Amino acid sequence: MKINVFFLLVLIFTIEAGAQITDTEKALRTKSVPDTISGWKKGGLVNLNFSQTSLSNWSAGGESTIAGNGIVSLFANWKRKDTSSWDNLLNIGYGTMRSSANKPFIKTDDRIEINSKYGREINKNLFYAGFFSFKTQMTAGYNYINDTSKKKISNLLAPGYILVAIGLDYKPTDNIGIFLAPVTGRLTLVEDTALSNAGAFGVKKGESSLTEFGGYLRLTYKLDVMTNISLFTEADFFSNYLKNPTNVVVNWQALLSLKINKYFAATIGTTLIYDDAIKYKDPVDPAIYHGPRVQFKEVLAIGFSHNF
Repeated sequence: MKINVFFLLVLIFTIEAGAQITDTEKALRTKSVPDTISGWKKGGLVNLNFSQTSLSNWSAGGESTIAGNGIVSLFANWKRKDTSSWDNLLNIGYGTMRSSANKPFIKTDDRIEINSKYGREINKNLFYAGFFSFKTQMTAGYNYINDTSKKKISNLLAPGYILVAIGLDYKPTDNIGIFLAPVTGRLTLVEDTALSNAGAFGVKKGESSLTEFGGYLRLTYKLDVMTNISLFTEADFFSNYLKNPTNVVVNWQALLSLKINKYFAATIGTTLIYDDAIKYKDPVDPAIYHGPRVQFKEVLAIGFSHNF
């Protein structure tokens, strides 16, 4: 069943041009008319990490390695007092490593994520809200069967995920967010012919997209554990009303940051994914698919870090 889901967020900034007015009129206008341009909070994080091991005639064994990864996270949030808020987030991460000079570089991380949420205030902590999310990766991913054989298992927009949701956003504190959307559209894209023909990521063989309609829950939490140590975690849950609604899609991410000094930090990031539509690829023969499995990734990084 095909359901077309359209998401539209329209935000109009109105700047009032003042003519000649008296001092009294000017004072009244200053009190009654909010500044629609103020209220923006912008910033971000850049994290770059590099590691290298070189072995020569090393009797204990092992391989020389070189690895690096980077994270860029940018946000732009706007809030007008007692009326509305608009939160925007861009996350980009990429990592690669090579275990020896005669082997290719293999990626260890690859993601692009864009989130945008606009809300109109109902009361102090509750908003009507619309949410948009887009996720994909930048380069092809492979299953390496051996040193000379590999099979492509992912690519740019294969998969790509677009989610549009309308619901209620509850913010009891600045560190806690609960977004519940009973009206949600989710689009899975597989814009790679070989993967589409294989029916990867839940699409029918030969098709390039899968449309789902259901309910969505998003939880976010921030915690300053102690001085220079912070934790951020977010969890997304999606249930498809039209097919197996009890098979909930889960995406849970956590990031623990330890600030060493102004320019250096250590981070531990984890990602847990469960999607009933994504079948497990056999490690020996990627053409063979098994039932869905819990996917888990952990990245420990120490290196340059700058907040702005």
